[in-house]
Amino acid sequence: MVEAAPLLVSARLAAAVTAILLVVCPPLVRIRLSTNSPWAALAESITVLPMVLPPTVVGFYFLAGLSPTAPAGRFLDERFGLRLLFSFPGLVLAGCVVCFPFMYQSLKTAMLSLDPRLLETSYTLGKGRTETFFRVILPNILPGILGGTILTFAHAIGEFGVVLMVGGAIGGETKTASIALFEAVESFDYPSAHAYAAVLLATSLAGVALMNLLQRDGRRLP
Repeated sequence: MVEAAPLLVSARLAAAVTAILLVVCPPLVRIRLSTNSPWAALAESITVLPMVLPPTVVGFYFLAGLSPTAPAGRFLDERFGLRLLFSFPGLVLAGCVVCFPFMYQSLKTAMLSLDPRLLETSYTLGKGRTETFFRVILPNILPGILGGTILTFAHAIGEFGVVLMVGGAIGGETKTASIALFEAVESFDYPSAHAYAAVLLATSLAGVALMNLLQRDGRRLP
């Protein structure tokens, strides 16, 4: 039997991760494109590493770093009484790390395709960097923002490896649809597995179709 709770946890997780990255990524991309510092390039390489790194590796380092016996985990526990492992906030944090490259790269591509004359015109009219960012850059990269939003949401809602490592499978808290699917297969409950898989497949297909619609501009190869 299909339970609604894992689907709701997946939706909450995807929504939270997408919302956070929508706020964090645009200014980071702008800062990165404003400098040629090798340190900035190194930091960018590290942050987009989860795009090619197995999620279980990311989850393992979260386990090692946020464990109550690790310095970071012990500090959070003793100072703030905060334990991120096997909790929804920890799941959101891990999801942000894993999904960061998808939002970041979409926005970076959109900003690189922006006509530099728009920025030059804004600066010529006396607009500062902050005002130019909000009134010129963001409105003109809206398709990239929407594409990054869709891609990030779809990836977060189907994430499995890091979710299982960091959150476990606590019902109503960290048990997502992908974990419920895995457990259904393990218990040979194939009707439930098919149902969870169908929801995840439909969500992913809808995301890809919407992205294709947004990117369609009518041009054709000769």
